[in-house]
Amino acid sequence: MTKKIPEELIEQIRSQSDIVDVISDYMQLTKRGRNWFGLCPFHGEQTPSFSVSQDKQIFHCFGCGAGGNAITFVMDIENIPFPDAVVKLGERAGVQLDVELTASSQPVKAISKAEANMRQAHDVAMEFYHHLLMNTEDGEEALQYLLNRGFTQELIESQKIGWALPSWDSLTAFLERKEFSMEEMAECGLVIQRESDGSYFDRFRGRIMFPIRDDNGKVIAFSGRILNTDAEEAKYMNSPETPIFHKSEVLYNLDRARATIRKTRQVVLMEGFVDVLAATNAGVTNAVATMGTSLTPQHIQRLKRLVEQITVCYDGDSAGMEGARRSAQLLKAERLKVEVAVLPDKLDPDDYIRQYGAEAFKTQIIEKPQAYLAFMMMYARRNKNFQFENDVLQYVQEVLEELIGVSSPIERDLYITQLANETSISQEAIYAQYRKLEATKSKHYKSEQLQVQEVAPLPTAQKPLTAAERAERLLLSHMLHNVHVVDKVLQRGEEPFVRDEYMAVFVRLIGFYEEYSTADYQRFVEVIEDSELRKIVMEAALAERDPEHAEAEIADCLKHLKKHRIQLEIDALRQQQTEAEKMHEYKQAMEIVQKIIHLRRTLATM
Repeated sequence: MTKKIPEELIEQIRSQSDIVDVISDYMQLTKRGRNWFGLCPFHGEQTPSFSVSQDKQIFHCFGCGAGGNAITFVMDIENIPFPDAVVKLGERAGVQLDVELTASSQPVKAISKAEANMRQAHDVAMEFYHHLLMNTEDGEEALQYLLNRGFTQELIESQKIGWALPSWDSLTAFLERKEFSMEEMAECGLVIQRESDGSYFDRFRGRIMFPIRDDNGKVIAFSGRILNTDAEEAKYMNSPETPIFHKSEVLYNLDRARATIRKTRQVVLMEGFVDVLAATNAGVTNAVATMGTSLTPQHIQRLKRLVEQITVCYDGDSAGMEGARRSAQLLKAERLKVEVAVLPDKLDPDDYIRQYGAEAFKTQIIEKPQAYLAFMMMYARRNKNFQFENDVLQYVQEVLEELIGVSSPIERDLYITQLANETSISQEAIYAQYRKLEATKSKHYKSEQLQVQEVAPLPTAQKPLTAAERAERLLLSHMLHNVHVVDKVLQRGEEPFVRDEYMAVFVRLIGFYEEYSTADYQRFVEVIEDSELRKIVMEAALAERDPEHAEAEIADCLKHLKKHRIQLEIDALRQQQTEAEKMHEYKQAMEIVQKIIHLRRTLATM
């Protein structure tokens, strides 16, 4: 049987979960006046209509109508039910909840029992590896290696870095003693099954173990570094793709860097997790990295929710420069502000820090990045000899293509002047080529837009509310703020609302007041599972009402809605009259007319 979360714990978690902090974990917010604004995560938009009130601890989107508090935001963004959202926010706030969730309370994309076991096994493995590194003779060599590489004791302990023994089955035996399913352990990449006899052995052996965490700080994979660099084995070995680890979605260190990222509104994007650890050790605490993959759309969307400005800091060799160019272009295409921190002498961040020190890395590399266009010009110049005409023309072409659509007039003048000085081509000729390219690109863009318009429906403007719809919203608003309004309406013995969805909210509100007896729309919205009904509740809760003249407003709403129901009944009878006359049922038609006359008289007297 599922335990019910005590109301006092729900209130404690809600009070300790500032809505701006919670939502900022998922998307970027900018303060304007008293409120915070951002692009709504629940529908596509270019202009921010998503508002967060820190005073009221609620959010509301003026575009799609989504709204609620910190708990309902997590419910909607994670697609999880109320108990799961409370547990998630409880963990975030340091409030532990002893709640066993039933299958019926699980979200559509629920973590299965097997996946939960896999996550637990990764926690167990992390502690096992870390113990071997820090507390055994077997781990002394690996520990000394890390310390010699500049890893501090504090960093090793905070990151729970560990050591996998060279033996074939040390972790396997340990997990078996903990009664984990070996089939599940093989599926999540911790062990491998032999084809010959079906037995299992450790995937990671004789390697320094670096835990990989998801956005919430849960261990989902490992990367192991071999000590003996002369060995034939790969230097680094990562966990394979598993039900809990998807490389295309994971940004290493995002869970630890999120606080600094939110504070600075900037993120440093690196290629590998070792570079991130070195940067963190050097005091750069807003660095993240992809896990052995190129930057993906999923990565970009995660970053776009948090920041507007990104500094790309990849290796200084040819592969690193090419990766930086590709990533910078992808980020720029998403209208992010992009800079590139360029490392000299083909060094990677880890090597640079060990060679020049942490202070130089921060002040000379991270704090002095190249602007996007400056980096693109530098990249375009690579391997070109300006004594050859083809190289000069190719260089100019590549730079102008970057300028189109992303440069301001000042930037354009600056870089075209630089192009002219570098190539000895006149600014007039370069501008002529620029305008030609711009016209071609504009023509191509318009052609694409026409094709999109042919297949995509035009967006429809939001319809203004009718008088009846305004009356329903205002009546529900009074009900949400005063339990006695519901009692008075129930005494009338008739349905107060016309639309089915409002009646659905009304029925749930009656049940809510039977249990809680006091008005609390934030708590009420949490118990509604249907996100569309939650929108109706929040729209009504935020509607302007006059508490000093509440009785008059409520009476007016009820009267208007009653008249509207009568009018709907008249319209339905007219349709029946028409159908009866078509069938030559004149007696029935006359009876219907009498009903219509009676209803019209009733309307006239109201």
